[in-house]
Amino acid sequence: MDSYQEDAKVFKALCDPKRLAILEQLRSGEKCACVLQEPLNLTQSGLSYHMKILCDSGLVVSRQDGKWTHYRLSKEGRQKAVKLLLALTMPNTEQTGDCCQCNN
Repeated sequence: MDSYQEDAKVFKALCDPKRLAILEQLRSGEKCACVLQEPLNLTQSGLSYHMKILCDSGLVVSRQDGKWTHYRLSKEGRQKAVKLLLALTMPNTEQTGDCCQCNN
């Protein structure tokens, strides 16, 4: 079950419009928190909340530079998310499909 908890973090990160907008902003490269805050109309605490979820998912990584935090997309996180989605949605061809007496 712990594996499902970790996997769910990726989908949690992707299920919010503000977080999707943050990911879109980060596609052009690393950004300081101050740069992300204004166009997304977020307070500092609001941005921190969303960035924690994105970082916990592995999709985004951060680095501290003085009092500012800089964020960027994680190549490893992206690969993990794509692999996870494929694994969850790819039919298992080894199964016969006989799940019960209905023969479907």
